[in-house]
Amino acid sequence: MEPRANPYEQDLGKTPANYAPLTPLSFLERAATVYPQRVSVIHGVRRFTWQETYARSRCLASVLAQRGIGLGDTVAAMLANTPEMIECHFGVPMAGAVLNALNTRLDAEAIAFMLNHGEAKLLITDREFAPTIEQALKKIGRAIEVIDVDDPEYRGAGERLGEKTYEALLAEGDPEWRWPWPADEWQAISLNYTSGTTGNPKGVVYHHRGAYLNAVGNILVWGMPQQPIYLWTLPMFHCNGWCFPWTVAANAGTNVCLRKVEPAPIFDLIRQHKVSHYCGAPIVHQALINAPAEMKQGITHKVAGLVAAAAPPAAMIEGMKLMGFDLTHVYGLTEVYGPATVCAKHPEWESLPLAEQVRLNGRQGVRYTVQEGLSVMDPETMRPVPADGQTMGEIMFRGNITMKGYLKNPLATQEAFRGGWFHSGDLAVMQPDGYVKIKDRSKDIIISGGENVSSLEVEDVLYRHPAVLAAAVVAMPDAKWGETPCAFVELKTGAKATEAELIEHCRASLARFKAPRAVVFGELPKTSTGKIQKFVLREKAKSASAIDT
Repeated sequence: MEPRANPYEQDLGKTPANYAPLTPLSFLERAATVYPQRVSVIHGVRRFTWQETYARSRCLASVLAQRGIGLGDTVAAMLANTPEMIECHFGVPMAGAVLNALNTRLDAEAIAFMLNHGEAKLLITDREFAPTIEQALKKIGRAIEVIDVDDPEYRGAGERLGEKTYEALLAEGDPEWRWPWPADEWQAISLNYTSGTTGNPKGVVYHHRGAYLNAVGNILVWGMPQQPIYLWTLPMFHCNGWCFPWTVAANAGTNVCLRKVEPAPIFDLIRQHKVSHYCGAPIVHQALINAPAEMKQGITHKVAGLVAAAAPPAAMIEGMKLMGFDLTHVYGLTEVYGPATVCAKHPEWESLPLAEQVRLNGRQGVRYTVQEGLSVMDPETMRPVPADGQTMGEIMFRGNITMKGYLKNPLATQEAFRGGWFHSGDLAVMQPDGYVKIKDRSKDIIISGGENVSSLEVEDVLYRHPAVLAAAVVAMPDAKWGETPCAFVELKTGAKATEAELIEHCRASLARFKAPRAVVFGELPKTSTGKIQKFVLREKAKSASAIDT
């Protein structure tokens, strides 16, 4: 018997009338059409409307096209959170090219590697980063056109490295340029490099479809209203600002730019512009919590924050709630466009004691609305672990907001997607209500006398000590136990605590073998996005152990 023809596929194919590849570039066109005079960007005294941001982005796209830059080409940007960076997120892909937003905290050698690995055809750079870029250009061994951004809000030094400024470049462009809609939503839109703590960083490739969906996903999981006022505390170079340049355009909101993340200007901008939303790592929120009380005065409207980390300490969640800020916990990685899970809140949680609310809201939670799969699995058998809150496995993702893969690295891509899932490297448990709770990075678990010690569990207790500003726990080699926990602690300004005091503080809440055997005081090394660099601390712990023995 011949198979029956599907009537729903007969004469019902894709046409320009009923199908268009998804692209976040459409959000900008719509915002400029529907809300042309609404303020799109605020930066110091500069103001732009959505109509102007669209026109400037089209100018950028047109001059790139004039230079022959298009499909398969890379444009790098070494920029602070300024209007130019927002425009790059639209203008570069409008030309068909791929945006590589560079981490402004990296050294010249790392930047040179990225410029060459990504084969950047043009570099747009802020004068603040001229010293690093100048050294990087000497290392790449080839010519590349450099465009300088002169930000009026930047008061420091920094030479121009190119023959043309960004504003002069845009003056050559066409504000009415008809940019080509991407023929395929699988087309690459951006290139983001992982931190590369060992060896060279890997280039993570995003596509138009994923960028579109995660931009919408941010709105859905956060419950963002139309026309939010969004403050840029999160670096736009980090996972394309978690896709928020496209999210704010989709919601026709206002971008409030910020060059340097410090409590005083953050509170000033929140007051001045009635900022409604912002994102940041735990260290940003800790800085706000620990700011002087007078700095926080005068904020009477609702402010919503997103925090993302392996596990934000409970004390931080509690501190933000006591400040009156509404905090939502998300989790993800560069490979999943930034946030891909959310600790979705339940209204009935509000009636629970604060400590219980903090516990519930401190979990990594459930999958983003636009992510198709989230599981905690045994990485060897690829079977889900029991939802008992005890059995550890690896967090895995699958779906439309998972990267295309690693640029020019098929072996790493194949390993990351082994078994049809993206392997995060984070160890977690699945709780009975279906919420994921991270226990540690696979490389951060401390095995002491055959028992697993979660460094995050110990850190959470340390953060509850009133003198502790930041804490990180790593394994210290031990002749008897194999490894023991070593705590690195940064104290609040003016606060005091001793090693013995903090160890006893931990023993009061943890099994004795989980408490740190040593505490080292001092400023903790951090990445540009505020994450504590545990690989640096591991080396310090090894050195300290060698000295002790």
